[in-house]
Amino acid sequence: MPEGTVKFYHEDKKYGFIEMQDDDDDVFFHISQVRGAVIEEGEKVKFRVEEGEDGPRAADVARLS
Repeated sequence: MPEGTVKFYHEDKKYGFIEMQDDDDDVFFHISQVRGAVIEEGEKVKFRVEEGEDGPRAADVARLS
């Protein structure tokens, strides 16, 4: 599973971007894909990457323990 850091999260719109650890690209995520449904900028996370309508997106996002 890839790992990264939450770079940006817009609480009102319920989406954000994860800066991938081993890649220069950021990946989009929606709060519906976050386990526990609470996330903050700067948190370390792991996730799956899947293809969405507008390109890659994160799924099964979970905090690293």
